[in-house]
Amino acid sequence: MSFAVRPPATSPAEVPLADPASLPVRDERWAPWPGREITAGGVTLHVRETPGPDGTPAVYVHGLSGSGTNWTDLAGLLGTRAAGTAVDLPGFGLTRPTPTTDFSPSGHADALLCFLAGRGRPVHLLGNSLGGTVAMTVAARRPELVRTLTLVSPAMPDRRPDPRRMSDPRMALAMLPGRVGRRARAELAAVSYRQRAENVVRLCFGDPGLAPEHRLAEAAAEFEMRAHQPWAGEAVERTSKAMLAGWLRGASLWTVAARVRVPTLVVWGDRDRLVNPRLGARTAAAVGGKLLVLPGVGHVAQIEAPDAVARAVAGMWDSVAEGRWVSEGSWVAAGTWEDPAPGPR
Repeated sequence: MSFAVRPPATSPAEVPLADPASLPVRDERWAPWPGREITAGGVTLHVRETPGPDGTPAVYVHGLSGSGTNWTDLAGLLGTRAAGTAVDLPGFGLTRPTPTTDFSPSGHADALLCFLAGRGRPVHLLGNSLGGTVAMTVAARRPELVRTLTLVSPAMPDRRPDPRRMSDPRMALAMLPGRVGRRARAELAAVSYRQRAENVVRLCFGDPGLAPEHRLAEAAAEFEMRAHQPWAGEAVERTSKAMLAGWLRGASLWTVAARVRVPTLVVWGDRDRLVNPRLGARTAAAVGGKLLVLPGVGHVAQIEAPDAVARAVAGMWDSVAEGRWVSEGSWVAAGTWEDPAPGPR
């Protein structure tokens, strides 16, 4: 897949890209990495671990309704540079809820922060969508725990009232009380697990035709597994509502972004239907990072275009290790940008 590097419009910086020959050849049949529960800092998370060399490890954080399996390919590509730990946030994947059952983004950040602090070493922290804002919050609060930060289409506030941003428009109706909500919930429950996986791919990929058959099968199996967890529905619903409420409150996430002081790479697909790609430049500016825009790619670039993302992430890691990474600083003060215009792009 071809891709281009597009830094923020008013910044001359470019994203350093690693030589593709320095990365392993991606095995399109990679299975999800082995999983187990780990307790650290008083928090127990289910994780999937990728073997790698000693040194700074990588920690991967999934988005809403995702899990550690979202990072199978990228973690494999980066495994020659860093051992990887892809976490399932509380209530997602195979991680049980914490005793507080705080499913808000800040609650997830609290859990991840405690987990990382308990392990006692800085990490390369990567997050997608909801996981991007969780990772960003951890980096802002405890920069000593984060060697570098990679944000893949982080869920920054985007208030466009567009039902096409849902994998199934009936999801909005399902949140309503009364007969309408009950009917929508019943209809959604009747959708096959395979169809749910295909719906998510259509929403999250720039080119849904790129989704391999075995990944669709894996996603369908994960939907089925989640259907039997008593906490899964509540985790998704409460996390979604808390995230949207945070967007409506105003500039809180932008304030968090402005506090990030670690080397940061922002990656965005220009066909992202969930979070407007126009927010990429503002996000990179707020965190003082560099921006990589991937043409033709959607909301989950680490899944749809793992080779391109791996080159950029490895390039950042190499540059930081060699002292060549120059943070851009907040070239536009946080909060001075306009939000994307409501309605279709």
